[in-house]
Amino acid sequence: MENLKERKIGTLVAEDYRYADVFKKHGIDFCCGGGITINAACTKHNLDEEQLIKELKAIVVKADQTGDYNNWELDRLADHIVNTHHEYVNNNLPMIRAYSEKVAQVHGGRHPETKDLLNMVEEMENELYPHMTKEEAILFPYVKEMLVVKRKSSTLDPVHFGTIKNPINAMLDEHDKAGSIMKEIASVTSNFEPPQDACTTYRVLFQKLKDFESDLFQHIHLENNILFPKAIVLESELNG
Repeated sequence: MENLKERKIGTLVAEDYRYADVFKKHGIDFCCGGGITINAACTKHNLDEEQLIKELKAIVVKADQTGDYNNWELDRLADHIVNTHHEYVNNNLPMIRAYSEKVAQVHGGRHPETKDLLNMVEEMENELYPHMTKEEAILFPYVKEMLVVKRKSSTLDPVHFGTIKNPINAMLDEHDKAGSIMKEIASVTSNFEPPQDACTTYRVLFQKLKDFESDLFQHIHLENNILFPKAIVLESELNG
């Protein structure tokens, strides 16, 4: 835990996801913005660096078999992302869209921001659905193919996208867009705090959005900070 000032946000969260709670508490982006150091993050957010480091050191690093994603094989991690996080989006985003439509229709007069929220939810749909399809159809199968090649000590065949860095760069850009939309949603909802006159549907919507944010950030973190960097290294090793 020495030299924390120069450690990168995303790397720390990759080592133990519980660090994410500290970063989230202070408004530090650990997924899309995970490439900056503790020092840079504190400067950016005008935070007391020593206090932040103290809070990080209070986290007990004790990885278990179910959550030590940094030590998982990449095929297992890819399947986990699909079965847990892609499935979460597929199950919950349609409900969020339906609730958003209802709330905008009923409360849009007194709360015009709910109409903006509906537009943002639609943006999120347009961003995430094609994104997940490309991962499941192109990127993740190639990651698994590379692992087969490594285990069999065989040769990696050329692919139409040249190098895995190309689809990964595209996925990173799309992560940034989804993260930006999520931040806009958090802003327009006052960090998911419903107004006093909110009905039950209104409150359920905000809770689901809050849960969606947590899942999305974990989803992006697993890819940006663990799966993608390791996949790039693996391809480089296989290509000699």
